[in-house]
Amino acid sequence: MSEPTPPTPHDDAYDAASISVLRGLDAVRKRPGMYIGDTDDGSGLHHMGFEIIDNAVDEAQAGFADRVKAVLNGDGSMTISDNGRGIPTDIHPEEGISAAEVVLTKLHAGGKFNQNSYKVSGGLHGVGAAVVNALSEWMEVRIWRNGQEHFIRFENGETVQPLKLIGPSDHPNGTEVTFKPAATTFTHTEFDYAIFERRLRELAFLNSGLAIQLRDERHEPVQDVLFHYDGGIKEFCNWLDRAKSSLIPTPITAMSEAKEAGIKVEFACSWNDSYHETMLCFTNNIPQRDGGTHLAGFRAALTRVVSAYAKSLGKKDGTDFSGEDMREGLTAVLSVKVPDPKFSSQTKDKLISSEVQPVVQAAVADALSHWFETHPKEAKLIAQKVMDAAAAREAARKARELTRRKGVLDISSLPGKLADCQERDPAKSELFLVEGDSAGGSAKQGRDRKFQAILPLKGKILNVERARFDKMLASAEIGTLITALGAGIGRGEPDQGGFDPAKLRYHRIVIMTDADVDGSHIRTLLLTFFYRQMPQLIEQGYLYIAQPPLYRAKRGNDQRYLKDDDALEAFLLERALGEATLTSGGVPLTGEALKAETPWIGQVVHRLKALSNLLPLVYLEQIAIAGLFSPPALGDAAKDSALVARLNALSHPTERGWVVTSDAAGITLGRTVRGVAERYHLDAASLRTAEARYLAERAPRLAELFGEEATLAIDGVPKPVHGPAGMWDALLAYGRRGLTISRFKGLGEMNPEELWATTLDPSARRLLQVKISDGEDTNQIFSTLMGDIVEPRRDFIVTNALKVANLDA
Repeated sequence: MSEPTPPTPHDDAYDAASISVLRGLDAVRKRPGMYIGDTDDGSGLHHMGFEIIDNAVDEAQAGFADRVKAVLNGDGSMTISDNGRGIPTDIHPEEGISAAEVVLTKLHAGGKFNQNSYKVSGGLHGVGAAVVNALSEWMEVRIWRNGQEHFIRFENGETVQPLKLIGPSDHPNGTEVTFKPAATTFTHTEFDYAIFERRLRELAFLNSGLAIQLRDERHEPVQDVLFHYDGGIKEFCNWLDRAKSSLIPTPITAMSEAKEAGIKVEFACSWNDSYHETMLCFTNNIPQRDGGTHLAGFRAALTRVVSAYAKSLGKKDGTDFSGEDMREGLTAVLSVKVPDPKFSSQTKDKLISSEVQPVVQAAVADALSHWFETHPKEAKLIAQKVMDAAAAREAARKARELTRRKGVLDISSLPGKLADCQERDPAKSELFLVEGDSAGGSAKQGRDRKFQAILPLKGKILNVERARFDKMLASAEIGTLITALGAGIGRGEPDQGGFDPAKLRYHRIVIMTDADVDGSHIRTLLLTFFYRQMPQLIEQGYLYIAQPPLYRAKRGNDQRYLKDDDALEAFLLERALGEATLTSGGVPLTGEALKAETPWIGQVVHRLKALSNLLPLVYLEQIAIAGLFSPPALGDAAKDSALVARLNALSHPTERGWVVTSDAAGITLGRTVRGVAERYHLDAASLRTAEARYLAERAPRLAELFGEEATLAIDGVPKPVHGPAGMWDALLAYGRRGLTISRFKGLGEMNPEELWATTLDPSARRLLQVKISDGEDTNQIFSTLMGDIVEPRRDFIVTNALKVANLDA
């Protein structure tokens, strides 16, 4: 009998050698999502900046700083500085290295575990700065303490320049951190200015007297804004209500402290003429979108005090008040400072510290009771609004009860305009909300009736932003829509007619409107309705916007539908590139090799056009080819001479004589033509923009393709091209040859077959899913665009007018 064969080692063996121990910052680099969130959707990228900003703000909360500055640099990095105490620079007694290096390279190291340094702070775990360092291509930190400047540099989290003393400095105490997110970690490394603008404004409101500057040096013109609010959250409340009419002249405010628990409570609230609640909660400057114990305490006190006052004035029709009635039109900001807060998760979206609720409830109840007693005139206005809200809620309940008794929510009595589908499984069913009877008729004929339902909407539905709930239910178009969806309406309990997602008859609801101004207005009205009355439908991912094509390119019997300008451009290039050859320096580039180059060449052209308000495009592309968009190249005489040669080659012999100078101040081009001086200047700021950075990175390849005399041959006919923009325009012009290009303005222009092929067919169509990325911003946008107050809407239009790509007059 033979001996058993010993097991053969294989790759998936699970033994002691399989256990990995991640040391230092390796754990962060291996699982970045655990520390900063998603590295693909932008949330993690911006959280990097928030971590450093929060450290600076914590210095202000501790009383050691009154100024914070954040700069988005042209090279893709970010700089955050403060005038606080500065990170300690002496040697750490246990680690044997500088305290600054400990803070920036060791997890769970910092000054927030010792409440002698920070009484309250947003950071609880001491990982923020070290995590940012670990996920940065490089980080540089300057520290000013006691009249001395110190410097330390890291690359990929590793110390490459230990802390060194630069020397004496008259710079005030403080810290400056500059970091560049690593492209190996983040899918996109371009910061969004609007995200930082919103958060820094919020921090300035929450920390009265703190000045926070935000500067964006990546684009021209440079954006520079200072947030500084001495009024604190009182001004925050006014700012949130800027697009609404307030019922009281100034918000109700209060600030108190439970000294034994060390909990500070600050709140501001007001009522306006809208029918929606805006409630923001913060703990140690961190927002809690899911509320928590502080919100529960606030609402309990609000309901008790306001309902007692309203009842003292007399009720209408025996209607009982609810907490929802008290909060109709309420705008409130609640901020608590807690020494050791507890949250439901690492994202800190919900506060669960039980000791906070009674403190908040007592503070809010005292302040509101005193205000209602001392402001009887304004208090009566609020009480009247509460009574009106209660009456409207009761009227809406009766209306829903009536419709339920009549059975209008039953399948057997669906609205006549609805062309329903055969499928009864909501997960497989689609409802298209189509603008107008004409497009609705085409959609009914072109759809797949097995799973696609069509509901034509006549005209523009009621603007629910300006209508109370009971008035909204009286609208015929909205009633038809509610009936078709079959899930009820409003915030009430499902068994009383409130919205119940489980009863929704379609799990894909598609808004399909024309690509003109009226279509955009109808789409906005529908989005307002769904956001205000059926937010769960958006949160669960059931709402979409159809993307019908904007263009049709036709040649003979062949036609192609194209979604937008980018799709049209790509199609024209596709037609031209098969016949094109680019030759530079005697080297031809054609076929797949040329197609591989076009994506980045197109990006170069778009960025050159973005800068064309500073300089004519033809000169900009010559600067790019010469490599002068790179700041280190400024002052290079050889590059200046090369640019002169290129500019002269482009000019008529009688119009040459270009002179180029480049230095730290920027690039200057000049010549004199028939006694008239011509001069252009690109300043240093424009050379630090994101566009300039992109052009600098592509300069070597641009020089290879367009540096010598380049020709573009299409159909065998060569023509000289002097840069990427000339090549691009020639390709697009050839791509248009023989085509008839039509631009659609309405769905009614399409026959049923076209609607199916472009917008209804699941295998060919494109749908845009509606999501809410930031509740506060979304709420403000709807209030501004759809509310009663004209001035904020006009300001919004003026501010964003230049961003409009297409506008149908």
